[in-house]
Amino acid sequence: MPPLNHFVIESPDAVGREAYERITGDVLQDLDLIKVIDRLHIYVDPVMPIFIAVGLLRHMPRAIRVSDFANVNPGEKMVVLDIGDETYLAPLLQKLWTIYGKENVDQPDRFTVVLPAGVIEGEELEGLVVADPSETLYKDVIYALQYIAPEGFKVRRQYIRDGKFYYVASEDTLPTDIVETMVVPLFEKMGVEL
Repeated sequence: MPPLNHFVIESPDAVGREAYERITGDVLQDLDLIKVIDRLHIYVDPVMPIFIAVGLLRHMPRAIRVSDFANVNPGEKMVVLDIGDETYLAPLLQKLWTIYGKENVDQPDRFTVVLPAGVIEGEELEGLVVADPSETLYKDVIYALQYIAPEGFKVRRQYIRDGKFYYVASEDTLPTDIVETMVVPLFEKMGVEL
Protein backbone atom coordinates (compact mmCIF):
# COMPACT_ATOMS: atom_id res chain seq x y z
CA MET A 1 0.00 0.00 0.00
CA PRO A 2 1.49 3.40 -0.91
CA PRO A 3 2.03 5.47 2.18
CA LEU A 4 -0.71 7.83 3.25
CA ASN A 5 0.35 11.04 4.95
CA HIS A 6 -0.88 9.44 8.17
CA PHE A 7 -1.74 5.75 8.56
CA VAL A 8 -1.93 4.32 12.07
CA ILE A 9 -3.69 1.30 13.52
CA GLU A 10 -3.94 1.44 17.31
CA SER A 11 -4.90 -1.59 19.35
CA PRO A 12 -4.00 -3.14 22.69
CA ASP A 13 -3.73 -6.44 20.77
CA ALA A 14 -0.44 -6.44 18.77
CA VAL A 15 -1.43 -9.44 16.60
CA GLY A 16 -4.79 -7.85 15.84
CA ARG A 17 -3.12 -4.56 14.98
CA GLU A 18 -0.91 -6.25 12.38
CA ALA A 19 -3.91 -8.08 10.93
CA TYR A 20 -5.87 -4.83 10.63
CA GLU A 21 -2.95 -3.16 8.87
CA ARG A 22 -3.05 -5.90 6.21
CA ILE A 23 -6.84 -5.93 5.98
CA THR A 24 -7.05 -2.14 5.70
CA GLY A 25 -4.34 -1.99 3.06
CA ASP A 26 -6.02 -4.72 1.00
CA VAL A 27 -9.49 -3.16 1.21
CA LEU A 28 -8.26 0.33 0.32
CA GLN A 29 -6.33 -1.04 -2.66
CA ASP A 30 -9.19 -3.27 -3.82
CA LEU A 31 -11.65 -0.35 -3.75
CA ASP A 32 -9.06 2.03 -5.25
CA LEU A 33 -9.34 4.43 -2.31
CA ILE A 34 -5.58 4.88 -1.78
CA LYS A 35 -5.60 7.82 -4.18
CA VAL A 36 -8.33 9.71 -2.35
CA ILE A 37 -7.61 9.06 1.35
CA ASP A 38 -4.88 11.29 2.74
CA ARG A 39 -4.94 10.31 6.42
CA LEU A 40 -6.42 7.36 8.25
CA HIS A 41 -6.27 6.51 11.94
CA ILE A 42 -7.98 3.37 13.24
CA TYR A 43 -8.46 2.32 16.84
CA VAL A 44 -9.61 -1.25 17.56
CA ASP A 45 -10.20 -2.67 21.03
CA PRO A 46 -11.71 -6.17 20.98
CA VAL A 47 -12.19 -6.17 24.77
CA MET A 48 -14.21 -2.94 24.92
CA PRO A 49 -15.42 -3.87 22.04
CA ILE A 50 -15.04 -0.88 19.70
CA PHE A 51 -13.76 -0.01 16.24
CA ILE A 52 -13.12 3.63 15.33
CA ALA A 53 -11.77 4.90 12.03
CA VAL A 54 -11.19 8.58 11.35
CA GLY A 55 -9.75 10.11 8.23
CA LEU A 56 -9.25 12.90 5.80
CA LEU A 57 -9.70 12.77 2.04
CA ARG A 58 -7.01 14.17 -0.27
CA HIS A 59 -9.30 16.02 -2.58
CA MET A 60 -12.95 15.96 -3.37
CA PRO A 61 -14.00 15.37 -6.95
CA ARG A 62 -15.87 18.35 -8.28
CA ALA A 63 -19.48 18.28 -9.36
CA ILE A 64 -20.11 17.79 -13.08
CA ARG A 65 -22.04 20.67 -14.62
CA VAL A 66 -23.66 20.95 -18.05
CA SER A 67 -20.88 23.31 -19.18
CA ASP A 68 -18.31 20.55 -18.53
CA PHE A 69 -19.60 18.36 -21.37
CA ALA A 70 -21.96 20.43 -23.51
CA ASN A 71 -22.18 23.79 -25.28
CA VAL A 72 -25.30 25.77 -24.45
CA ASN A 73 -26.60 27.76 -27.43
CA PRO A 74 -29.50 30.03 -26.48
CA GLY A 75 -31.75 31.21 -29.30
CA GLU A 76 -34.96 33.22 -29.57
CA LYS A 77 -37.26 30.18 -29.61
CA MET A 78 -35.09 27.43 -28.15
CA VAL A 79 -31.98 26.58 -26.18
CA VAL A 80 -29.86 23.95 -27.92
CA LEU A 81 -27.35 21.80 -26.07
CA ASP A 82 -24.55 20.38 -28.20
CA ILE A 83 -23.32 17.35 -26.29
CA GLY A 84 -19.56 16.87 -26.56
CA ASP A 85 -19.29 13.88 -24.23
CA GLU A 86 -22.12 11.37 -23.84
CA THR A 87 -20.91 10.13 -20.45
CA TYR A 88 -23.37 12.30 -18.55
CA LEU A 89 -26.18 12.43 -21.12
CA ALA A 90 -28.48 10.00 -19.28
CA PRO A 91 -28.25 11.82 -15.93
CA LEU A 92 -28.67 15.13 -17.78
CA LEU A 93 -31.90 13.96 -19.39
CA GLN A 94 -33.20 12.61 -16.08
CA LYS A 95 -32.46 15.93 -14.38
CA LEU A 96 -34.02 17.99 -17.20
CA TRP A 97 -37.15 15.80 -17.24
CA THR A 98 -37.53 16.17 -13.48
CA ILE A 99 -37.05 19.94 -13.46
CA TYR A 100 -38.74 20.99 -16.71
CA GLY A 101 -40.96 18.03 -17.61
CA LYS A 102 -40.50 15.52 -20.43
CA GLU A 103 -42.78 17.57 -22.68
CA ASN A 104 -40.23 20.44 -22.63
CA VAL A 105 -37.16 18.32 -23.40
CA ASP A 106 -36.51 17.14 -26.95
CA GLN A 107 -33.60 14.99 -28.07
CA PRO A 108 -33.52 14.89 -31.89
CA ASP A 109 -30.23 12.93 -31.89
CA ARG A 110 -27.73 11.63 -29.38
CA PHE A 111 -25.61 14.79 -29.49
CA THR A 112 -28.41 17.35 -29.24
CA VAL A 113 -30.93 18.32 -26.55
CA VAL A 114 -33.44 21.10 -27.17
CA LEU A 115 -35.47 23.11 -24.63
CA PRO A 116 -37.96 25.92 -25.24
CA ALA A 117 -36.30 29.34 -24.77
CA GLY A 118 -38.64 30.50 -22.01
CA VAL A 119 -38.05 27.47 -19.80
CA ILE A 120 -34.49 28.26 -18.69
CA GLU A 121 -31.76 30.84 -19.17
CA GLY A 122 -28.52 29.69 -20.85
CA GLU A 123 -26.32 30.69 -17.90
CA GLU A 124 -28.55 28.83 -15.47
CA LEU A 125 -28.41 25.72 -17.67
CA GLU A 126 -24.61 25.86 -17.98
CA GLY A 127 -24.27 25.78 -14.18
CA LEU A 128 -26.76 22.96 -13.65
CA VAL A 129 -25.14 20.11 -11.66
CA VAL A 130 -25.71 16.82 -13.45
CA ALA A 131 -23.60 14.46 -11.34
CA ASP A 132 -21.69 14.64 -8.08
CA PRO A 133 -18.93 12.01 -7.94
CA SER A 134 -18.33 12.80 -4.25
CA GLU A 135 -21.62 11.03 -3.41
CA THR A 136 -20.25 7.77 -4.81
CA LEU A 137 -16.92 8.37 -3.11
CA TYR A 138 -18.64 8.85 0.26
CA LYS A 139 -20.50 5.56 -0.18
CA ASP A 140 -17.27 3.78 -1.15
CA VAL A 141 -15.41 5.07 1.92
CA ILE A 142 -18.22 4.00 4.29
CA TYR A 143 -18.46 0.62 2.53
CA ALA A 144 -14.71 0.10 2.95
CA LEU A 145 -14.88 0.92 6.67
CA GLN A 146 -17.82 -1.45 7.14
CA TYR A 147 -15.76 -4.14 5.45
CA ILE A 148 -12.68 -3.42 7.58
CA ALA A 149 -14.57 -3.33 10.91
CA PRO A 150 -14.84 -6.57 12.86
CA GLU A 151 -17.71 -8.82 11.87
CA GLY A 152 -20.61 -8.54 14.26
CA PHE A 153 -19.99 -4.87 15.05
CA LYS A 154 -23.43 -3.85 13.83
CA VAL A 155 -24.08 -0.87 16.12
CA ARG A 156 -22.50 2.00 14.26
CA ARG A 157 -22.29 5.73 13.78
CA GLN A 158 -20.82 7.32 10.68
CA TYR A 159 -20.04 10.80 9.41
CA ILE A 160 -18.54 12.11 6.20
CA ARG A 161 -18.52 15.77 5.24
CA ASP A 162 -16.10 18.36 3.93
CA GLY A 163 -13.42 15.76 3.32
CA LYS A 164 -13.46 14.43 6.90
CA PHE A 165 -14.96 11.14 7.96
CA TYR A 166 -15.37 8.84 10.90
CA TYR A 167 -16.90 5.45 11.42
CA VAL A 168 -17.55 3.96 14.86
CA ALA A 169 -18.80 0.40 15.33
CA SER A 170 -19.39 -1.93 18.26
CA GLU A 171 -21.33 -4.99 19.40
CA ASP A 172 -22.71 -2.90 22.25
CA THR A 173 -24.66 0.33 22.44
CA LEU A 174 -22.41 3.29 21.71
CA PRO A 175 -22.11 5.96 24.42
CA THR A 176 -23.73 9.27 23.47
CA ASP A 177 -20.44 11.12 23.99
CA ILE A 178 -18.34 8.76 21.83
CA VAL A 179 -17.52 11.52 19.33
CA GLU A 180 -16.20 13.88 22.00
CA THR A 181 -14.38 11.25 24.07
CA MET A 182 -12.86 8.98 21.42
CA VAL A 183 -13.33 10.32 17.87
CA VAL A 184 -12.11 13.91 18.36
CA PRO A 185 -8.86 12.78 20.07
CA LEU A 186 -8.08 10.50 17.10
CA PHE A 187 -8.55 13.43 14.70
CA GLU A 188 -6.19 15.44 16.91
CA LYS A 189 -3.55 12.71 16.62
CA MET A 190 -3.68 13.25 12.84
CA GLY A 191 -3.37 17.01 13.30
CA VAL A 192 -6.95 17.64 12.16
CA GLU A 193 -9.93 19.24 13.88
CA LEU A 194 -13.34 17.67 13.41
